[in-house]
Parts: sequence; C-alpha cells; structure tokens
Amino acid sequence: MKQVVQNYKSGELAVLDVPVPGCKPGGVLVRTSYSLISTGTELMKVSEAGMSMLGKARSRPDQVAKVMQSVAVNGVPATYRKVMGKLDSYTPLGYSLCGVVEQVGAGIDDVAVGDVVACAGNEHALHAELNWVPKNLYARVPDGLEPRHAAFGTVGSIAMQGVRQGEPQLGEVALVIGLGLIGQLVVQLLTAAGVRVVGADPDPVRCELAERLGAAACGDPGSPAVEAAVAELTDGHGVDQVYLAAGGGSNQPVELAAKLCRDRGRVVDIGKCRLDLPWNAYYEKELDVRFSRSYGPGRYDPEYELDGRDYPIGYVRWTERRNLACFLDLVARGRVDVEPLVSHIADFDDAVETYQRLKDGELKAVAVLFRYPGQAPEAEPPVLAVPAVRRSAEGASAPSRAAGSPVRLAFVGAGNYATSMLLPHLVQREGVELATVVTTTALSAANAQRKFGFAEATTDLDAVLGDKSIDAVFVVTRHSSHAELTRQALLAGKTVFVEKPLALTEDELAGVLAAVEESGNDRLQVGFNRRFSPLLQEARKRFGTRTGPASLRYLVNAGRLQHGSWYLQQGTEGSRFAGEGGHFIDTASWLLGADPVSVYATGTAGNEDLQVLLRYPDGSTATVSYVTTGAPGFPKETLDLVADGKVLRLDDFVRASVYGPKRWVSSRLPQARDKGQLAELAAFVRAVRTGGPMPVPLESLVATTAATLAVQTGLAGGVPVTLADAR
Repeated sequence: MKQVVQNYKSGELAVLDVPVPGCKPGGVLVRTSYSLISTGTELMKVSEAGMSMLGKARSRPDQVAKVMQSVAVNGVPATYRKVMGKLDSYTPLGYSLCGVVEQVGAGIDDVAVGDVVACAGNEHALHAELNWVPKNLYARVPDGLEPRHAAFGTVGSIAMQGVRQGEPQLGEVALVIGLGLIGQLVVQLLTAAGVRVVGADPDPVRCELAERLGAAACGDPGSPAVEAAVAELTDGHGVDQVYLAAGGGSNQPVELAAKLCRDRGRVVDIGKCRLDLPWNAYYEKELDVRFSRSYGPGRYDPEYELDGRDYPIGYVRWTERRNLACFLDLVARGRVDVEPLVSHIADFDDAVETYQRLKDGELKAVAVLFRYPGQAPEAEPPVLAVPAVRRSAEGASAPSRAAGSPVRLAFVGAGNYATSMLLPHLVQREGVELATVVTTTALSAANAQRKFGFAEATTDLDAVLGDKSIDAVFVVTRHSSHAELTRQALLAGKTVFVEKPLALTEDELAGVLAAVEESGNDRLQVGFNRRFSPLLQEARKRFGTRTGPASLRYLVNAGRLQHGSWYLQQGTEGSRFAGEGGHFIDTASWLLGADPVSVYATGTAGNEDLQVLLRYPDGSTATVSYVTTGAPGFPKETLDLVADGKVLRLDDFVRASVYGPKRWVSSRLPQARDKGQLAELAAFVRAVRTGGPMPVPLESLVATTAATLAVQTGLAGGVPVTLADAR
C-alpha cells in the first residue's frame, strides 16, 4: 500500500510503498476514502523539517532540553547517534480520515466489514491507503453523511473539546482569535450552541468565511472593528469567553484576549500560540485560563486509546470517541457545515506536490482533502451564465411623446400590491394619467377603475399594447406571467415597469433579453424599490466611499405565509425566495457598487430558511438570511454593512445609523416605513417623461435576476454557483 511520509532531517516528502498493517485484536482495518490535511499542525511540521538544524532547534526548545538532558546522562557521542537516527527516519503524517472497514479484529462487535467510519489519531489515522485503528479512535459515520465531510471528524473533535472547555451558555458572546480550520469550526459550534461570536484574523477572506458560517462580526485583530463589535454585542462588558485558535510567535492574541474579555471571563487555548500572559491584565480581571488537550479525555492515555478501556459515562461524559461521534452527528444534521471549508481536493498520488504548494503559499487553503483510489472525482461547480444585454444596431431610444402631455400609464394586473403600494402614489402625481387597467376578470378591472380613476378598464391586453397613446405599461401580475408579459410589452415598444421577479427561469430571462435585442427597446424597470428608500439613501451617503472589501449581512424575517396563499404554489409561481429574493440581492449589490460573481445557498429541511452568500469582484461578501420561522414581532428587515472601520445599520426602514469617525443616527422617533416605492415611481415617471436613462441599468437588473436564479441551482447542488459574465 501507499503512505505519505517525511524525513525530518532532510525535509523530504514522499509517497512510499509500505506493508499493509495487520488487523490486531481490539481494532479494525480501514481502507481510506478521504483524509484531511491539517493546514495548521501538519504544515508547521513540514515547515520545521525544511529548516536547518539550528532552525529546528530554535523552533523546538522543548526537544533541545531533552537532548541536553540525554547528553548529561549518556554523553555526546551516544546522544548524537540517537538524535541523528531519529531525525533520519521516515515519519508519518495525518490524523483525520474517513474510510470503509475492511477487516474486523477480535473483540470488536460495534462495526462490521463495509461500514463507513471516521478515524482519529496521529498513529492510526494516517495519510495511507490502509490503517489499523483501535476501538476508541473510530466512530460510525451517520447515514447520508458524505465521506469527505466525515473526514473532518478529528479536527472537529479538537474544536469541540476547546468549546467544551469554555463552558459556553446560551446568550453569551465569545471571541475566536484565529480563523483557520479549527477557528472556523469553533465559530460554528459556538453558534450552534446559541452563542454570538466575534472573530479575529488578519486574513479578510477567512473573516468573510466565518461571517458566512455564523459569526456576528469579524475583522483584523488590530482593527477597531473587532473591539467595536464586542462592545456592541456585550454592552461594553466584554466577551464571556475567548478561544485562542491562532498559531505563530506573536503575543497579540493573548493580549487581545485580556483586553476584550469581561471580568472573570474564560480564555481557552486551543492552538499553539505564544502565551506570555500580561500579568496585570489577567490579574485585574481574574481571568480563568484553560487549556484544551486535543480531541478530549482519553488522549495520550494508552489504556484508553490502545487497550480500548472506556471511561464511565457517569464520570466522563465526553471522551475522544464521544466527541468524534457527536461532531459527525452535528454535521449530518446540518448544524455544522464543513463544505465551505474545503478549499481543494487532491488525488492521493499528488500528495507531495500538494504539500509543496501549501508550503510555498501557492495553494492558499483552509482545508485540503486527499481523495483515495476508488473515490469518484468531485463534480465541477455549476456555472450560471449572466446573459449579455444586446441591443439592435440602431441603439435604444425612448419612445416619442408629445412635450408637456401627461404620462399615460396602463396597468396589467390590479392585485393587492398594485392597489396598496403603487397606485396610491401614482394617482396623486401630477402629469400622470391612469389610462387603462387590464385584468383577467371584468369585475376586478371595474373595481380598480372605480377606486383609482382609470379612464378605461378591459380584459383585452392586445388592445392596450396596440394603443400608441400608452407611454408605459406596469406588469403587476402573478410571478409566472411576468417574463412573458414584459416580453410582449417591450416588443410593442412600451416602457415597462415589472414587479419582481423579472423571470423565474433562465429561459424566461433569455426571452426578455431576446425581445430587447429584437426591438431595440431596453426601457425596462424591475420593482427593486429598496435602493430608493430615502433613509437608506441617506445612510449610504453618511457612510461615504470605501477603499477595502465590505461585509454585508441582511436578515429578512419573512414569517409564515397564510394557508392558501398563491406564494405557496411553487410548481407554477416559483419558490418564495425566487419571488422576493431579488429585492435583497439588488439592495446588497447597490450598496456594494457591483454585481455578484458567485452565489452559495444552503437551507434548513424543505428550504424554508435560507442562507445565501454572495461574493463580489473586490472580495466583498453579502449574506442574506431569509427566514420564515422567526418571531412575528421582530422587525422584518435588518441590515449591517461593515468596511474600513465603519458600520452602517438599517433597522427595518424606520431607523438607520452609521458608526465611524463620526457617528450619525437618524431620528429615533417612530416613523412610517418608507421602502422606496414613492421615490422609485418618481424616478420611473421622470425617465418616461424626459426620455432619460432608466433608474437602474438593465445590466444590473439582469445580474440580480441571474443571482436570484442561482440560489435555486445552488440549493439543488449544495455547492457554490459561479456567475459567468457572458457580456
């Protein structure tokens, strides 16, 4: 069989042919499916092996002390031979894998040949095709859990043991310093336990990932953003726990922990970082410093790990093996998501090259997996092409209309949204004439005519589209008809206002753009009104321009739909997010000044609650949490934009604030929610009257629609969807 090994003296890495291990009593022989590279521990070992002898000595003073002790007892020559013999030997790498039981040793009755297990241990879960694993270092993988996800079991247990040492309680706030592989898992475990988390890491990509996975806020340890987030979440008291998941020689993590921890808080060391505790800071707060030992109770105890002697559950609730099983269960139930942590999957035969790329910095990764022979290659991530907007050779031009004449509007549809949010604003606007309303039933058309003063009411759409006196058509029907009605109105030469969504499928979107190209008419507006909200406009102005990537979070407390709502007719009207999600994606893109380049979506069972992550060209991210299971009394929409040491917050279009060098807060007196419909309609009517540009470029409307469609694609595949620019 093949195994990855390293010579610590020369630094050589190799994939060697070695004998198959025997299946001893008290354990199982496991054929590896996937093994996980620890980009922290293993890379540190690989880097040390490449150092000079002096460098190795400086990096491991504990080993130097042992050598000096041996010299005192055995003399220099004997010690030299012993040390060189140990250094000039191949040593294994790896400690976390998933595989299939190939043989069962005597005394094992909890698994059988063919069972899938996750395995732990730097002597038993190696980067090798076959491993013998003792009973207390493996756990059965729950049904349905992907082997590549189960390969995270050991590092998940390390993170879990660290969290257990912190003893988190519901409602507490924690700070995680270091957002590498362990830190990302700690963030998720704390979030699953009902703890709000602030993350600190100098890498903005890791910060963005942690926020996507549940952290309330993340930033550079030296930036004021982290301190500000802690102050806001804790009312200035400081966090309840700090988890040190960082490595390296800097003492900054320990100092930051003391600064941001509350009085009598807990500091848990999980990683291998410098621990020069600033005595005064730790003494004055009486901080409780704790260490987390690897996977949990049982680690380094040969009777537990090798002899299979378990600790009684009444005395030791969480052992190594129980932590491993617990973590696998959390991943299987979707409480922890490891897929976003997978930066790269390499074939096992390419192990040496992969380590070298990681060491050289060519491959930047949070987690890297080795895929072993017999495992199917991962499917390529889906790509959704953003259709190009093509106009006729003559170019687009506004339909001609008599100067000074009123803007004549026709409404196709007169349902609740049209009659409550659009028509009341238009009926009072000077220079606007409500010419015709078209509905599918005669009575609804007559009601709209009576309430809003339409000159005519009809059920004949063709008559309206053929009426040259009509300047603009509003499409306010059910979602399934939006694209086709918009296409017809564009071909008829009308300026079109269509309520979201513009389209429910890629084919529908392509059909609308084909009409634009055929007719040369690109006079189209989609009802993405939130970017027109005066309060949000003012907050954006107060926030100012930004220079670095931003992180945006948008919580939509959508609530339950009433039984019988046509929004529930997903077979014909699309999903609820497909109908409404464009609002939030458009708002995020407008605030970030760009269109998204990728979309990752995940949801609860039945996709009732969704988490949608959007990535932007400059590295900015936006997370839209669309939930239906929240409390009805909680605000529907809250938004936070963080960048350049500033924070913009919007509270349900009632209040807004900006925190930065100067703080701005809108009036705290209760105000009516203005989500921008009035300003949006004013901009649309102005564009129709003057023939000027439409309020939102068509390219932006198309990009938002494509990103909304990509959410459904991503939910089906469980992987990020790249938005390829076809322009």
